[in-house]
Amino acid sequence: MKNTALTATHEALGAKMVPFAGFNMPVQYEGVNIEHETVRKAVGVFDVSHMGEFLIEGPHALELIQKVSSNDASKLAIGKAQYSCMPNDDGGIVDDLIIYQLKEETYLLVVNASNIEKDWNWISSKNDVGAEMRNLSDNYSLLAIQGPKAVEAMQSLTSHDLSEIKFYNFVVGDFAGVENIIISATGYTGSGGFEIYCKNDEVQQVWDKVFEAGADYGIKPIGLAARDTLRLEMGYCLYGNDINDTTSPLEAGLGWITKFTKDFTNSEALKQQKEEGVQRKLVAFELDERGIPRQGYDIVDTEGNVIGQVTSGTMSPSLGKGIGLGYVPTALAGVDNKIHIQIRKNAIPATVVKLPFYKG
Repeated sequence: MKNTALTATHEALGAKMVPFAGFNMPVQYEGVNIEHETVRKAVGVFDVSHMGEFLIEGPHALELIQKVSSNDASKLAIGKAQYSCMPNDDGGIVDDLIIYQLKEETYLLVVNASNIEKDWNWISSKNDVGAEMRNLSDNYSLLAIQGPKAVEAMQSLTSHDLSEIKFYNFVVGDFAGVENIIISATGYTGSGGFEIYCKNDEVQQVWDKVFEAGADYGIKPIGLAARDTLRLEMGYCLYGNDINDTTSPLEAGLGWITKFTKDFTNSEALKQQKEEGVQRKLVAFELDERGIPRQGYDIVDTEGNVIGQVTSGTMSPSLGKGIGLGYVPTALAGVDNKIHIQIRKNAIPATVVKLPFYKG
């Protein structure tokens, strides 16, 4: 089990630690609902240092990234980030990721913790163009400072105007007394804020100063359980749940990051799928009655036939009702369609809704 550079800090704060993607991670501190509300209304800090970071450099860096990713990375510029996915050869997804352009020929790829080795091997296998690759995952830490008060609470820690950093843009500069930190207006919660990339030997200082600066704003440490409820309220896909090696980006509603203006891995087959239409779609649903949908529960039609499975589900702290995602046949995927979630012996009625669940 790997630790992050802040594991001892989480333990000292009384965090409940659990194994996650091969790491010893804080799942909660005070409780999921309190932590969830902190991020929706004030500011919270997640240690997400388990995520992977790859540096792709050189004159052929963009060529390699264009080959392995579905989005059009040629649209990036220095200081901009892009959400994308890496299709496999069989119509599924190797991983979803964020691509940052750091310099003219230097890109940072941020991948899911559970897929670091798989992604590295996959990109390496496609690198016949001689792009320089470096796996920085073990050397870097990542903090997500999320919530509507994040800008105000963190402004004293940097000379950069945080309010000027637009969504999916970033700066490299000073933060919490450390130079060359990536301050990125990205996040997984839908409540605004930043992600801070720094070296492992810098993160304790950054963490301490972040909590000092945020003290008057109700800042709290937040665990992975609230991270999951927050991202689900936004309808953001989680790799391993809602997308995996067998789900197509088009089925998953990720057509907006699948650009057929270029060639990429399996693009011809995906283009054909787009033209012919997908057989199933990832839908969002809300339960019409009390109950909590969980990953793996059957989705059934009005006659009780199994038509799919819940891929992510929870009791939404913001909405006070059961919400979830799951794949259903395209004919049943329309907004306002009625489906049922099999919770033990009961088929609980649910309605297909438009994302996000949480409107904020």
